[in-house]
Amino acid sequence: MIKKLSIAAAALLTVVAGVAVTVQQASAATGFYVSNGRLLDANNQDFVMRGINHAHTWYTGQTSAFRNIKATGANTIRVVLSATNTTLADARNVVSLCKTNKLVCVMEVHTTTGYGDNASAITLSQAADYWIKIKSAVVGQERYVIVNIGNEPIGNNNASRWTGDTRGAISKLRSNGFTHTLMVDGPNWGQDHSNTMRNNAASILASDPNRNVIFSVHMYGVYGTASKIRDYLNYYTSRKLPILVGEFGNNHSDGDVDEATIFSHCQSNRIGYIGWSWSGNGSSVRYLDMVNSWNANSLTSWGQRIINGANGIKATSRQASIY
Repeated sequence: MIKKLSIAAAALLTVVAGVAVTVQQASAATGFYVSNGRLLDANNQDFVMRGINHAHTWYTGQTSAFRNIKATGANTIRVVLSATNTTLADARNVVSLCKTNKLVCVMEVHTTTGYGDNASAITLSQAADYWIKIKSAVVGQERYVIVNIGNEPIGNNNASRWTGDTRGAISKLRSNGFTHTLMVDGPNWGQDHSNTMRNNAASILASDPNRNVIFSVHMYGVYGTASKIRDYLNYYTSRKLPILVGEFGNNHSDGDVDEATIFSHCQSNRIGYIGWSWSGNGSSVRYLDMVNSWNANSLTSWGQRIINGANGIKATSRQASIY
């Protein structure tokens, strides 16, 4: 699936169902943690993400985006990093910008996107190696930072490897001192239409010694009907498995998106969502920009919808209690 574009080019091309898991508080939690299917902050307060994605690694000079995203009422920013281009100093600055603007900082390694379909993508194990490389930027920041190990880490080719790769990356990070909440994206370019993440989520959570993992589905053209959205998300919530919509838009090249149901269902079930994206998408998917040319005073139709619309950010977002 062709997804979003960078500054230079487009992004290239089990546990048996029905088993419920009750998850206790992450051991020795010093920041965000998962308990009984909910994400809680360091003050033990339930936290529901209402956020916006920001393509930082392609636009490192656009640091005003942090302030402008906060001004929408968002409580979370998901920041695009690159395992090849984002330096330790840059990662530290990202954390600082998030904290200055009182945003929960979801940091993700984008270089994994579509592994198996995209020849330039890296594995989740390599992404974990990158996190270890920049460890000093994020360890000690567990109150503010959630580590999204790798963006859309498997394409459509050999999605079944997602389970082993994800388990291995979590183990590597835990053995290297990461106690953060770890966010994991689904395969199939994040949309998990094979239900690989869904069917293996309980076993992944159980395999983490900290029981501190949240699952992220990306909803684009696969999620064009209310029933598809509700069925997918309800699978997790009915089993007390932590879930959020880590990316979505109101339209996409692979089909129309039922964004109204994403908004309403997430709100009624207290599920987090993070829309894609503030600005900077390439020409063929520029409809996913929320503002025109990084101008916070020039909202697109998508920006108006997610920020000011029914069940949107302004109406539903609450700042994290840690701030």
